[in-house]
Amino acid sequence: MDRTELRQTRELAVGDVLVSTSGSIYEVTKLARIGRGIRVTYLTADGRVGRFTAAPEAISRVRTLDAASRRALTGAA
Repeated sequence: MDRTELRQTRELAVGDVLVSTSGSIYEVTKLARIGRGIRVTYLTADGRVGRFTAAPEAISRVRTLDAASRRALTGAA
C-alpha cells in the first residue's frame, strides 16, 4: 500500500511521484535552482513533459511506497 506525505520543494528528489488533489500523478525528472525558486520538471502518466517553479518552502504531496509494494515493483524477494 502506498501513502502520500507532504514535503517541502527543497526535499524533493528525482524519481519522486507527485500527486495532485484530483489524483493525477507526476514523476519528477529534473530539479534546478532558478533564482530564489526551484524548477521542477516532471513527466505525466501519459508521457507529456511539464514543469513548474516553486518556492523552496512550498509544500507538495509525494506518493511513497511501503516495502512490500517497492519489492513487488522491482521484483526483489
